[in-house]
Amino acid sequence: QVQLVESGGGLVEAGGSLRLSCAASGRTIGSYAMGWFRQAPGKEREFVAGIRKTGGNTYYAGSVRGRFTISRDSAKNTVYLQMNSLKPEDTAVYYCAADRNFSPVIRVGLYEYDYWGQGTQVTVSS
Repeated sequence: QVQLVESGGGLVEAGGSLRLSCAASGRTIGSYAMGWFRQAPGKEREFVAGIRKTGGNTYYAGSVRGRFTISRDSAKNTVYLQMNSLKPEDTAVYYCAADRNFSPVIRVGLYEYDYWGQGTQVTVSS
């Protein structure tokens, strides 16, 4: 199985940028579709962005589309989430997740992902 470790979170002012990293070990990320989720205080964990196992197709939640970009670097076995034009409502713990099952579409349900990282805190000040 794969182990996932997120990094890159922190405190940033509104309008700023952060890049989150998700380093994988144990298995190559090419074996999985990968996703980013987030959970704000008092709210359920929600899908943010995903990238398919093959082909590089991506999909985003409407709230982040046009501001966030998910990508993968197979050589580094790492998935990234570039976050631009950050807003206070983006404040949350961000989680990386791996989906081992083949699907023709990027899945957005958190129960459809098999492996999770520990999360990294992102705080956006107004």
